[in-house]
Amino acid sequence: MEKYKILTSFKDYINSYSKISNEEILLIDQIAEVVKADKNQVLLSMGVVSNYIFYIYTGTLIAFYADSKGNTYNKNIFMDNQLAASTVSSLLRVPSEFTLQAIENSVLLRIDFLKYQQLIKQNEKLKNFYIAYLEKNWIIDKEQREVSIVMEDASIRYQKLIQKFPDIHHRVPLLHIASNLGITPTQLSRIRKKIKNI
Repeated sequence: MEKYKILTSFKDYINSYSKISNEEILLIDQIAEVVKADKNQVLLSMGVVSNYIFYIYTGTLIAFYADSKGNTYNKNIFMDNQLAASTVSSLLRVPSEFTLQAIENSVLLRIDFLKYQQLIKQNEKLKNFYIAYLEKNWIIDKEQREVSIVMEDASIRYQKLIQKFPDIHHRVPLLHIASNLGITPTQLSRIRKKIKNI
């Protein structure tokens, strides 16, 4: 029953990009399984080849880099109804350059990437979704994020983040939010205080 609910949610997510039928979701059902990740559980370690895409039914994942001194840098925050993966690692079959970790208890649909890739090649509707997803997330959103980091004030970037994820500060430690914005936790605290006082 739980998997049916999660697959239905995933179908709705796919349909927000490009329409599919029950036939396609049944194909995905054959290459996916429901997994539960505990808070702080690592789903993909830096240096390991990625084999899965994760659809987040509920929960929060972060992708972060770590340098030789142990300092971490947040690459992305993924929350409910988003996909999370190291796509470059999966596509090129090379070790992931970042770690993917749950930062709260999460329920995920884990999809086998290579089998998913085969489905895309064989199914026109799934191929259309894949193209639409890549265009939105890897071209449009990525470019807008890159421009935002260079051109926009950190307070604007923070306000855009909380518009996208209104409850993020209740679920994600400020350390991760600050890192995602490219600022220090102290700077983030000042921004949040300033916004409250406006």
